[in-house]
Amino acid sequence: MANMVSSGKMMKAQFWSFDVVFAMVVFTIAITILSVAWLNINNQLSVAYGNGASLSQVDAQALIQNLFTTGYPSDWQASVNVTNTTTWNNVSVGMVANQGSANLSSSKIYTMLAMTETNYQAMKQELGIGFDYYIMIYGSSVNITMGRSPGTNYTYSIYVEKRGAFLNGAPVTVEAIVWSNSQTTVT
Repeated sequence: MANMVSSGKMMKAQFWSFDVVFAMVVFTIAITILSVAWLNINNQLSVAYGNGASLSQVDAQALIQNLFTTGYPSDWQASVNVTNTTTWNNVSVGMVANQGSANLSSSKIYTMLAMTETNYQAMKQELGIGFDYYIMIYGSSVNITMGRSPGTNYTYSIYVEKRGAFLNGAPVTVEAIVWSNSQTTVT
Protein backbone atom coordinates (compact mmCIF):
# COMPACT_ATOMS: atom_id res chain seq x y z
CA MET A 1 0.00 0.00 0.00
CA ALA A 2 1.33 3.32 -0.96
CA ASN A 3 1.38 6.49 1.05
CA MET A 4 0.04 9.66 -0.48
CA VAL A 5 0.50 13.25 0.67
CA SER A 6 -2.57 15.45 0.48
CA SER A 7 -2.81 18.86 2.11
CA GLY A 8 0.13 18.03 4.28
CA LYS A 9 -1.52 14.93 5.76
CA MET A 10 -0.53 11.37 5.15
CA MET A 11 -3.29 9.20 3.58
CA LYS A 12 -3.29 5.57 2.62
CA ALA A 13 -4.40 4.74 -0.91
CA GLN A 14 -6.26 1.50 -0.72
CA PHE A 15 -6.54 -0.87 -3.59
CA TRP A 16 -8.94 -3.74 -3.08
CA SER A 17 -8.97 -6.84 -5.24
CA PHE A 18 -12.78 -6.91 -5.08
CA ASP A 19 -12.91 -3.55 -6.91
CA VAL A 20 -10.72 -4.88 -9.71
CA VAL A 21 -12.74 -8.07 -10.08
CA PHE A 22 -16.04 -6.13 -10.14
CA ALA A 23 -14.69 -3.69 -12.75
CA MET A 24 -13.46 -6.56 -14.96
CA VAL A 25 -16.82 -8.35 -14.74
CA VAL A 26 -18.75 -5.19 -15.71
CA PHE A 27 -16.32 -4.47 -18.57
CA THR A 28 -16.53 -8.06 -19.88
CA ILE A 29 -20.34 -8.06 -19.76
CA ALA A 30 -20.49 -4.73 -21.63
CA ILE A 31 -18.12 -5.93 -24.35
CA THR A 32 -20.03 -9.22 -24.71
CA ILE A 33 -23.37 -7.41 -25.11
CA LEU A 34 -21.90 -5.05 -27.71
CA SER A 35 -20.33 -7.97 -29.62
CA VAL A 36 -23.57 -9.94 -29.72
CA ALA A 37 -25.53 -6.86 -30.81
CA TRP A 38 -22.99 -6.12 -33.55
CA LEU A 39 -23.07 -9.69 -34.87
CA ASN A 40 -26.87 -9.64 -34.90
CA ILE A 41 -27.00 -6.36 -36.84
CA ASN A 42 -24.33 -7.59 -39.24
CA ASN A 43 -26.26 -10.81 -39.92
CA GLN A 44 -29.49 -8.90 -40.53
CA LEU A 45 -27.74 -6.63 -43.02
CA SER A 46 -26.30 -9.67 -44.79
CA VAL A 47 -29.77 -11.17 -45.12
CA ALA A 48 -31.29 -7.91 -46.32
CA TYR A 49 -28.66 -7.12 -48.92
CA GLY A 50 -27.31 -10.51 -49.91
CA ASN A 51 -30.08 -13.07 -49.96
CA GLY A 52 -32.74 -10.84 -51.50
CA ALA A 53 -30.55 -10.27 -54.51
CA SER A 54 -29.58 -13.93 -54.69
CA LEU A 55 -33.23 -14.97 -54.58
CA SER A 56 -34.08 -12.55 -57.40
CA GLN A 57 -31.36 -14.01 -59.55
CA VAL A 58 -32.46 -17.58 -58.82
CA ASP A 59 -36.07 -16.62 -59.63
CA ALA A 60 -34.99 -15.13 -62.97
CA GLN A 61 -33.07 -18.28 -63.90
CA ALA A 62 -35.94 -20.53 -62.79
CA LEU A 63 -38.45 -18.43 -64.73
CA ILE A 64 -36.57 -18.68 -68.03
CA GLN A 65 -36.09 -22.42 -67.47
CA ASN A 66 -39.82 -22.89 -66.84
CA LEU A 67 -40.77 -20.84 -69.89
CA PHE A 68 -38.64 -23.07 -72.11
CA THR A 69 -40.57 -26.23 -71.24
CA THR A 70 -43.79 -27.56 -72.75
CA GLY A 71 -45.48 -27.31 -69.37
CA TYR A 72 -47.63 -30.03 -67.89
CA PRO A 73 -49.57 -31.50 -69.48
CA SER A 74 -47.93 -30.63 -72.76
CA ASP A 75 -51.23 -29.19 -74.03
CA TRP A 76 -51.98 -27.36 -70.76
CA GLN A 77 -53.40 -24.31 -72.55
CA ALA A 78 -56.40 -26.39 -73.72
CA SER A 79 -57.42 -27.28 -70.16
CA VAL A 80 -57.14 -23.79 -68.64
CA ASN A 81 -60.01 -21.37 -68.28
CA VAL A 82 -58.16 -18.07 -68.09
CA THR A 83 -60.90 -16.39 -66.03
CA ASN A 84 -61.13 -19.21 -63.46
CA THR A 85 -57.91 -19.54 -61.43
CA THR A 86 -59.01 -22.86 -59.91
CA THR A 87 -58.43 -24.47 -63.33
CA TRP A 88 -54.79 -23.36 -63.11
CA ASN A 89 -54.03 -25.64 -60.15
CA ASN A 90 -53.41 -28.83 -62.11
CA VAL A 91 -51.17 -27.37 -64.80
CA SER A 92 -47.63 -26.15 -65.13
CA VAL A 93 -47.08 -23.45 -67.73
CA GLY A 94 -44.41 -23.42 -70.43
CA MET A 95 -44.14 -21.80 -73.88
CA VAL A 96 -42.30 -24.39 -75.97
CA ALA A 97 -44.31 -26.34 -78.56
CA ASN A 98 -42.24 -29.55 -78.24
CA GLN A 99 -39.81 -30.52 -75.49
CA GLY A 100 -36.20 -29.89 -76.49
CA SER A 101 -37.03 -27.48 -79.28
CA ALA A 102 -36.73 -23.71 -79.42
CA ASN A 103 -40.07 -23.33 -81.22
CA LEU A 104 -42.55 -21.39 -79.12
CA SER A 105 -46.27 -22.10 -79.19
CA SER A 106 -48.31 -18.97 -79.90
CA SER A 107 -51.40 -20.51 -78.24
CA LYS A 108 -49.43 -21.09 -75.02
CA ILE A 109 -48.02 -17.57 -75.10
CA TYR A 110 -51.42 -15.93 -75.58
CA THR A 111 -52.97 -18.15 -72.89
CA MET A 112 -50.22 -17.07 -70.49
CA LEU A 113 -50.80 -13.45 -71.48
CA ALA A 114 -54.53 -13.77 -70.74
CA MET A 115 -53.80 -15.50 -67.42
CA THR A 116 -51.43 -12.69 -66.41
CA GLU A 117 -53.99 -10.04 -67.30
CA THR A 118 -56.72 -11.91 -65.37
CA ASN A 119 -54.78 -12.45 -62.13
CA TYR A 120 -51.16 -11.31 -61.89
CA GLN A 121 -50.62 -12.66 -58.35
CA ALA A 122 -52.00 -16.11 -59.20
CA MET A 123 -49.80 -16.19 -62.30
CA LYS A 124 -46.72 -15.40 -60.16
CA GLN A 125 -47.53 -18.49 -58.11
CA GLU A 126 -48.11 -20.51 -61.25
CA LEU A 127 -44.69 -19.46 -62.54
CA GLY A 128 -43.15 -20.37 -59.17
CA ILE A 129 -41.53 -17.01 -58.42
CA GLY A 130 -41.83 -14.69 -55.46
CA PHE A 131 -40.74 -11.42 -57.04
CA ASP A 132 -42.45 -9.31 -59.69
CA TYR A 133 -41.90 -10.41 -63.27
CA TYR A 134 -42.00 -9.01 -66.77
CA ILE A 135 -41.69 -11.23 -69.84
CA MET A 136 -40.89 -9.84 -73.27
CA ILE A 137 -40.94 -11.74 -76.54
CA TYR A 138 -39.69 -9.65 -79.40
CA GLY A 139 -38.34 -9.97 -82.89
CA SER A 140 -38.65 -8.32 -86.29
CA SER A 141 -42.42 -8.91 -86.51
CA VAL A 142 -43.51 -9.53 -82.91
CA ASN A 143 -43.53 -7.62 -79.62
CA ILE A 144 -45.37 -9.37 -76.77
CA THR A 145 -45.11 -8.32 -73.14
CA MET A 146 -46.72 -9.71 -70.01
CA GLY A 147 -46.41 -8.93 -66.31
CA ARG A 148 -45.50 -5.70 -64.55
CA SER A 149 -42.92 -3.50 -66.19
CA PRO A 150 -40.04 -2.50 -63.94
CA GLY A 151 -39.79 0.74 -65.92
CA THR A 152 -43.10 2.02 -64.57
CA ASN A 153 -42.31 1.25 -60.93
CA TYR A 154 -39.56 2.18 -58.50
CA THR A 155 -37.13 -0.71 -58.94
CA TYR A 156 -34.62 -1.73 -56.27
CA SER A 157 -33.17 -4.84 -57.93
CA ILE A 158 -33.60 -6.32 -61.37
CA TYR A 159 -32.34 -9.50 -63.01
CA VAL A 160 -32.69 -10.37 -66.68
CA GLU A 161 -32.33 -13.73 -68.39
CA LYS A 162 -32.44 -13.94 -72.22
CA ARG A 163 -32.81 -16.77 -74.68
CA GLY A 164 -33.27 -17.01 -78.38
CA ALA A 165 -36.20 -18.94 -79.87
CA PHE A 166 -38.51 -19.16 -82.88
CA LEU A 167 -42.13 -18.06 -83.06
CA ASN A 168 -44.03 -19.03 -86.22
CA GLY A 169 -40.67 -19.69 -87.90
CA ALA A 170 -39.24 -16.23 -87.15
CA PRO A 171 -36.38 -15.72 -84.70
CA VAL A 172 -37.33 -13.99 -81.45
CA THR A 173 -35.70 -13.13 -78.15
CA VAL A 174 -37.35 -14.06 -74.87
CA GLU A 175 -36.44 -11.88 -71.89
CA ALA A 176 -37.50 -12.93 -68.42
CA ILE A 177 -37.11 -10.03 -66.01
CA VAL A 178 -37.49 -10.51 -62.26
CA TRP A 179 -37.50 -7.36 -60.19
CA SER A 180 -38.29 -5.97 -56.76
CA ASN A 181 -39.09 -2.52 -55.48
CA SER A 182 -37.74 -3.22 -51.98
CA GLN A 183 -34.73 -4.86 -50.36
CA THR A 184 -36.40 -7.85 -48.75
CA THR A 185 -40.00 -8.16 -49.94
CA VAL A 186 -40.90 -11.43 -51.58
CA THR A 187 -44.59 -11.90 -52.32
